Amino acid sequence: MQHRDTIRFILNDQDVALKDVAASQTLLDFLRLDQRLTGTKEGCAEGDCGACTVLVGRLQNGALKYEAINACIRFLASLDGCHVVTIESLSGPNGTLHPVQQAMVEHHGSQCGFCTPGFVMSLYALWMEIPQPTERQIETAVQGNLCRCTGYEPIIKAAHAVSQYGTPSADYLNTERAAVTKRIVALRDGKRVVTGPSDNQAILPADVDDLAAVLEQYPSATIIAGATDVGLWVTKFLRPIGPAVFVGHLEDLKAITLTDDAFEMGAGVTYSECQDVLAEVFPHLVEYWDRIAGWQVRNMGTIGGNIANGSPIGDTPPVLIALNAEVTLRRGRVTRTLPLQDFFIDYGKQDREAGDFVQSVRVPRPKAGQTDAAYKISKRRDEDISSVAVGISVDVSDGIITDCRIAFGGMAATPKRGAHTEAALRGKPWDAAAFEAAAEALSQDFAPLTDWRASKEYRMISARNLLRRFFLENDAATTTPVQLVTA
Repeated sequence: MQHRDTIRFILNDQDVALKDVAASQTLLDFLRLDQRLTGTKEGCAEGDCGACTVLVGRLQNGALKYEAINACIRFLASLDGCHVVTIESLSGPNGTLHPVQQAMVEHHGSQCGFCTPGFVMSLYALWMEIPQPTERQIETAVQGNLCRCTGYEPIIKAAHAVSQYGTPSADYLNTERAAVTKRIVALRDGKRVVTGPSDNQAILPADVDDLAAVLEQYPSATIIAGATDVGLWVTKFLRPIGPAVFVGHLEDLKAITLTDDAFEMGAGVTYSECQDVLAEVFPHLVEYWDRIAGWQVRNMGTIGGNIANGSPIGDTPPVLIALNAEVTLRRGRVTRTLPLQDFFIDYGKQDREAGDFVQSVRVPRPKAGQTDAAYKISKRRDEDISSVAVGISVDVSDGIITDCRIAFGGMAATPKRGAHTEAALRGKPWDAAAFEAAAEALSQDFAPLTDWRASKEYRMISARNLLRRFFLENDAATTTPVQLVTA
């Protein structure tokens, strides 16, 4: 396999070629320390505050798409074949303000200014996609941006007003899109990239077959897709990650397939990439999906990564287990498929040996009579780690619960189904008594721990109440609202 030792990308309007890029070098450090592009701020260093937001353009099915991402946890090596856009590129000739910047000025959306570049970049990405956004779309776009001075009201007003100062069609990212696309295509030579020092090496396989070959050679390498977890290993825990194998660029892992009986996605599909299709097939996941991290993290984080890291509080495993999902692993040329619930063995241990990687996830389509739900309890409504998460799927026929699957996160060492809870429902009439019995059975399935996110008592009470909520939301006899719904 031919390979090169240079990471190549476009930074604003300049071509960049870098040798010896260490696996652990972040985009934020490169921008601020090497390029002196200090408009991109360093705040939390974990993808929570949004001060480091930049846009990254990459080819998706041949088309160039720009997304807001967190530079603090994005590794520089992963940007091969991309276009990075920072706040410095927004001003026009003679220093004229960009429409997003002008709207922020006119509506007094900045005080101390530290967070402002990140807000501008997030709103820029939104404006390019949706020139006249709703308030809900604006709030979703700035989930991952923290403001402690101005507050969000003037920022939201600014977001509504951006199109008064310009149109996306006249923006540089649109007027130069064809030229930039051509430049990016020229950077993608189909070669494996190997760069960085021997103890902190970054490897970008050419395709999935090459990934399998690389992992046979380096079976203990760190596999990095979106880096929304591994990024914190470096920025918060100073852990070595080399050699690291980057997979976020592999189109082979980004396929989304809909068949008559299933929804299948490659492990490299991000939360944002699968959101629209998921909403079509599993409408109960729409609100839940928007509560996974913030927009920037959803643009980077992958379904396969959320599964492979084995976290007991991962957002997607409980809901996917409840939907009877399967995961396919590959090592070399050999693949194997197993129920997702069997992938999680114990805390920090999954059914994945050295050299294995998650290749795809398959989720059956809902059947007639199947009612599904997904709930998340966290300290903050948006952009927060789960204290408790649950996926519920119940089959009802002629008023009798014929089958059910109920999986919790945050209640055990792994994402886990509640066997006794499910047994309390199977064969029972669909009524409040059955769900009360199921709620009581939870204590036979789970003995949650107390930590800084929640006490064990709070977790158990919340889990029981979520079962009651599911019944009330889906029972035809419920006449009062179970929750407040905002537009």
